[in-house]
Amino acid sequence: MGNGITIFGTWWCGDCLRAKRFFDAHNLNYTWVDIDCDERGEEFVLATNHGMRSVPTIIFEDGSILVEPSEAKLKEHLG
Repeated sequence: MGNGITIFGTWWCGDCLRAKRFFDAHNLNYTWVDIDCDERGEEFVLATNHGMRSVPTIIFEDGSILVEPSEAKLKEHLG
């Protein structure tokens, strides 16, 4: 997954698109992983979410993870 913020999602997921818009609006760099196209990304999401394909699953530089966060939760997490 590398360093930085990684967003695991799908192109058709409204919550994923909202999360991407949030990061873009705040000029935050991230790596986007479309789990429909990336088998390893899908495996990570399934393992992280106890077999559920819950997206967006976002992993931060410090190793913390948010799953399907609201915009308020993202703001809170990023300080």
